Amino acid sequence: MADSGTPTHQDEYPRTRASWFFSGVWLITSIPALILITAHVGFAGFASESGVSLLQATFMVAAIWALPANIVLIGAIAGGYSLVGAGIAVGLSSIRLMPMVAAFVPELRGPKTRKITLLLLSHFIAVTAWVIGMERLQHVPRDMRTAYFAGLGITLTLTNTLVVAIVYFLSADFPPMVFAALFFLTPMYFLTSLWGSARDKSIHVAMVSGLLLFPLIHWIAPAYDLLLTGVAGGAVTMVYVHLVNRSRAS
Repeated sequence: MADSGTPTHQDEYPRTRASWFFSGVWLITSIPALILITAHVGFAGFASESGVSLLQATFMVAAIWALPANIVLIGAIAGGYSLVGAGIAVGLSSIRLMPMVAAFVPELRGPKTRKITLLLLSHFIAVTAWVIGMERLQHVPRDMRTAYFAGLGITLTLTNTLVVAIVYFLSADFPPMVFAALFFLTPMYFLTSLWGSARDKSIHVAMVSGLLLFPLIHWIAPAYDLLLTGVAGGAVTMVYVHLVNRSRAS
């Protein structure tokens, strides 16, 4: 698929900030963005089946944004968690975004970028926007990167909020298997895109160790499997990084 949102080095004239913004908007037609939209179709069905109202479902997409956190929140509501318990569950699921933000903000920052701008744009940093941004921002002039990413992030959020609202109304006409299949696309895309965008082998080590350890940890402690898998995979990765640094030093 041709993607006219991809910047080129053949621009004859300096581009305006609005032009870069709309280049970011056009990325809604990219493959990662379309996969995310299909996943939100599945999320709309999940929200409807779980008894979450239309207003609640759309607010969750716009305000929380990260799809796994929304799924965790609905699971917590369905499981009868307290407000504190639900908040802790969502917070733990979103900790993964902290290193992503720490790695992404330096790529986004320009010579005159204000902190408030970075703070506002950080709301849109989730896996899809992070992968697209890390791949394409290097081709965008540094002083135009915030405009470019704003176009991408705002469009992704508004589009998927609208998709959830529309599909929620039509959810009775969708077979549950269709929602499940569309839902499954997201984790598969996350795995492949994060693997391909990794800039260091330690990320591959973390992903492989997590995938291998999860079945065992789920069998031992199913209620805490994701949390413990993250801790265990992180520990394996830290050992790997330590051994690599030690070998280089010697």
